[in-house]
Amino acid sequence: MESIKIENLTFTYPLNSAPSLKNVSLNVDKGEFVTIFGKSGCGKSTLLRHIKPPLCPYGERTGEVYLGERCVFSLSNREQAEKIGFVMQNPDEQIVTDKVWHELAFGLENLGIANDEIRARVAETSAFFGISDWFYKNTDTLSGGQKQLLNLASVMVMQPSVLILDEPTSRLDPISAKNFLQAVSNLNKELGTTVILTEHRLDEALAMSDVCVAMENGEIIAQGEPRRVCKKLEELKSDLTLSLPVPARIFSTVGYDGNLPLTVREGRKILNDSKILNRLDFAKNPPCDKKCALELKNLYFRYEKDSPDILKGLSAKIYEGEHYAILGANGAGKSTLLNVISGGFTPYSGKINVLNGKKIAYLPQEVKMIFSKNTVEDDLREAVQKDSENFEKRLENVIEICGLENLTDRHPYDLSGGEQQRTAMAKVLLTEPDILLLDEPTKGIDAHFKQKLARLIKTLQKSGITVVTVSHDIEFCAEFADRCAMFFDGQIVSEGAPREFFDGKNFYTTAANRMSRQIIDNAVLERDVIFALGGKITETEDESVSNILLKSTERKAEKAENPSEKHISPKRIALGIIFALLFVLQSRFSVYPTAVLTKIFGSFGESAAQILSIITLAVSLICFIPQKKIGIDTKKSSGKLDKRTLLASVFVLIAVPLTVLYGVYFLGDRKFYFISLAVIFETLIPFFAVFEGRKPKARELVVISVLCALAVAGRTAFFMLPQFKPIVAVVMISAVCFGAETGFLVGAVSAFVSNFYFSQGPWTPWQMLALGAVGFVTGIVYQKNIFPKTKLSLAVFGFFATLIIYGGIMNPASVITYQPYPDFALIVSSYWLGLPFDLVHAFSTAFFMWFISEPLIDKLERIKIKYGLVKDE
Repeated sequence: MESIKIENLTFTYPLNSAPSLKNVSLNVDKGEFVTIFGKSGCGKSTLLRHIKPPLCPYGERTGEVYLGERCVFSLSNREQAEKIGFVMQNPDEQIVTDKVWHELAFGLENLGIANDEIRARVAETSAFFGISDWFYKNTDTLSGGQKQLLNLASVMVMQPSVLILDEPTSRLDPISAKNFLQAVSNLNKELGTTVILTEHRLDEALAMSDVCVAMENGEIIAQGEPRRVCKKLEELKSDLTLSLPVPARIFSTVGYDGNLPLTVREGRKILNDSKILNRLDFAKNPPCDKKCALELKNLYFRYEKDSPDILKGLSAKIYEGEHYAILGANGAGKSTLLNVISGGFTPYSGKINVLNGKKIAYLPQEVKMIFSKNTVEDDLREAVQKDSENFEKRLENVIEICGLENLTDRHPYDLSGGEQQRTAMAKVLLTEPDILLLDEPTKGIDAHFKQKLARLIKTLQKSGITVVTVSHDIEFCAEFADRCAMFFDGQIVSEGAPREFFDGKNFYTTAANRMSRQIIDNAVLERDVIFALGGKITETEDESVSNILLKSTERKAEKAENPSEKHISPKRIALGIIFALLFVLQSRFSVYPTAVLTKIFGSFGESAAQILSIITLAVSLICFIPQKKIGIDTKKSSGKLDKRTLLASVFVLIAVPLTVLYGVYFLGDRKFYFISLAVIFETLIPFFAVFEGRKPKARELVVISVLCALAVAGRTAFFMLPQFKPIVAVVMISAVCFGAETGFLVGAVSAFVSNFYFSQGPWTPWQMLALGAVGFVTGIVYQKNIFPKTKLSLAVFGFFATLIIYGGIMNPASVITYQPYPDFALIVSSYWLGLPFDLVHAFSTAFFMWFISEPLIDKLERIKIKYGLVKDE
């Protein structure tokens, strides 16, 4: 009986034209172990996330996914949590508590399981996975392998029938990875749990699998029993043959006509039966005669004064143009060493000598740390001076060799793990370092790009760049490093050329060495065994790799037009001229009806005319200043207000003001809490109309709540500066991103909650109305594209919205609330008396909008599109 059934699944991410999954169909029977593999970005993770609905990406989807006879999207949250387990790539992203025992119990507690049963399940799971010895430890003290094992145990304590694992060993050292996969295999064999696994390292996983699935460009190109898939890929001459286990690759290359071996044991059996084995002779490496580019002398480092040392007298010499690879277990301190070399951490003892002040660049293991822009191309352009020689050509070459041609308009955070790794590598390379520090550069990338990365590193070495790599990838280090070093107990305990370093080791050595030991002398690399068997390897060259570092003496690249540069439209020029003429005429001939304004505003009529003159000047200047639009344009507005917004208008413009006035005149000052709650209730009605009858997801409500919290925190943080607050700016930003209704809600709730810090009173409902009105009007103006969404536009609009809308409500409110017989003259007087304070408040809004609008709107709109939050159609 089928456990998981995927029928004709096609999926496209928002703003992407090409689908990530194309008509994928897959049946997984109960109790099967299925391994899915393919190049980075081929759709593996996207496919897995469709099986677990809470993790399913937002986008356009056709096709169905079934668990048994039921569609997974019809399962309740409890059923999804209990029946489908999911283990992610990064162990730290899945751990949510501070103690191991609490992490194991956390999911069960959320399901409301009885305490006795929780204790029984946690005890049983701890014993099965061997967690008892570190049961009471803090989760942040665990090694990478322990964290991933804890994640697996925390999922299995829920007793799921299906276990999904998305490249779970990508961050683990070889020993931890092997132990982890063995634990997964035990779950499959002993409990009958259905396992669906994606992996790049197939040496262990493929032999455990009942079925393997090869994917390319969002499609399944081969599926079935592992050996059949290996043969199929060989017939297709697919690049995915590079991902197969080493024994399979070796015997496929030499034309072996039997079943391809998947394990070292199977490979050794065939080697023992081979009649012809050529002798391998290798010359010893000559002593290095290059200059020392980086010398580490007796380094000691610890994170805190009383904590144990991470580096303990570490010393090493690394030479110019050398590729120096450091291996060791998870948590040994290898990444810490790179941070010390790059200057991120300072050793408390020892010295780091760098030859001639060479430039050091560091690619961290968490590559997201180096991304700062909204697209891959913008991030890469940030890494290099745009006026440098051959900038455009170098950028083009790096994009090509790192395989980013189809990713340049994507957000770096929306890429797969392997795609992020390639993007980060490209960004670091564009800085033109002399010494390049790489922390797990092959993490999450496919075998095809590993070959390209290796050629790239060789090219960098030829140009004199020194490369220091920390890696768990033994095969990569053995084949492409000049020297390898073992890091243990805070020191380099052994080092040497790869052939000397790996030959004779039992665990930290290559599959080829383990397979050929005592059969072929000195064989360490895959090609060594192939040569011994009489086979040949055709070396391929990548011409684009050699062009990565173009010298400044070559021709200058033609200056590319900046795609973000905006031209001033004829409409804006015409408006600017009209308002400029109005300003000149007012200054010269007082074209505004001062007499009429004086009749309305009394002695302030002349000042009103001057303010109007300033407004016309400001509008004309805005029209003539080129502006860059903020956020992402997903659609063009029709300019008409929809029914939802019209409903909200009724409440905002009629119901809410009437409620406030009713409270003032009929309930008295002591009922302001009741009035405030009534305003919030009336605000919620149009807000929930946004959802049009559907159940809002938690992620949607969380974003709105966070915006309210930001507004409250912003007002509280600037309590010492009267009227200088960012609260109006945050309210406006929420309206720009999520619409008028949400803007009013954030404004009203923020005013109500923040007054618990600033004191509640009869003014609270008025503040709720004023802030809500600013948010509502802002939402209409910018959702309907009345003004362009630019920093300058938002700052200027924020200035006048605060001055006119917020001040226009709050100043008269003091008269209406405290004067028994307010008249028009008193209201006008209150406005003019409050004008100095309003100007400060308006300036502060413009100030904050200028500095925070672009980053906040960019992030919020990306979240809105990625997760399909509140619709603004």
